[in-house]
Amino acid sequence: MKKWMAIALVAVLAVTLLAGCGTAEKKKIVVGLDDHFPPMGFRDAKNNIVGFDVDMAKEAAKRLGMQVEFKPIDWNSKEAELNGKRIDVLWNGLTITEKRKQNILFTNAYMENKQIIVVAAKSPVKTKADLAGKVVGVQDGSSSIEAVEKEAAVAKSFKELKKYPDNVAALMDLKAGRIDALVVDEIVGRYYIAKKAGEYAVLNDNFGSEEYGVGLRKDDKDLQAKLQKALDEMKKDGTSAKISQQWFGANIVK
Repeated sequence: MKKWMAIALVAVLAVTLLAGCGTAEKKKIVVGLDDHFPPMGFRDAKNNIVGFDVDMAKEAAKRLGMQVEFKPIDWNSKEAELNGKRIDVLWNGLTITEKRKQNILFTNAYMENKQIIVVAAKSPVKTKADLAGKVVGVQDGSSSIEAVEKEAAVAKSFKELKKYPDNVAALMDLKAGRIDALVVDEIVGRYYIAKKAGEYAVLNDNFGSEEYGVGLRKDDKDLQAKLQKALDEMKKDGTSAKISQQWFGANIVK
């Protein structure tokens, strides 16, 4: 009798463990993004979330056999959203920095980007040195802030470093003359400027280059490996280049 009970107990445990393994397998990936960040992730005229990174994430999830959900978040609270497990990844033009690496696990870089300086078309500001005594705008929570602060002497020369909730508001203030320049991701800046021909100019000087990666929780190494494999395959078979061509008119995938 005892032997029979022991066998039954082992069987129950085995079934329980198998069931547990099945439920642990992730079926959906929740992507956190700023939905006011074209062309990486934003809402179209029909209020659908679209963009370069959106298409990249959809393709990667498809290759992993997973569903994908896009969840707009406060980008300034992105690490809290990620580590609070309200999202699975940050995939929205997320710059890889040493500071962020302390709290975020990254894939390899899939894109390189510069921090450009945008001014009004007729602005007297022609170089970085001309920003002395000027009001310079940046998006709050963006890597543009870190890029500017790295050049302490230049940043100290500003009259003010003004932070905005998004780059659209900053560009509107630039056009209105409420700020003298905007430091912004090249990809984003040029996307907007292309629609406003003749209104803005980009200086030859910039605040350095940066690399974009997908951000995950530090302990989520399994998902990181799967995503990296998908990204590598997408680059190798030309899918990433095709998506890039659709959004930027060129292959700018790293």
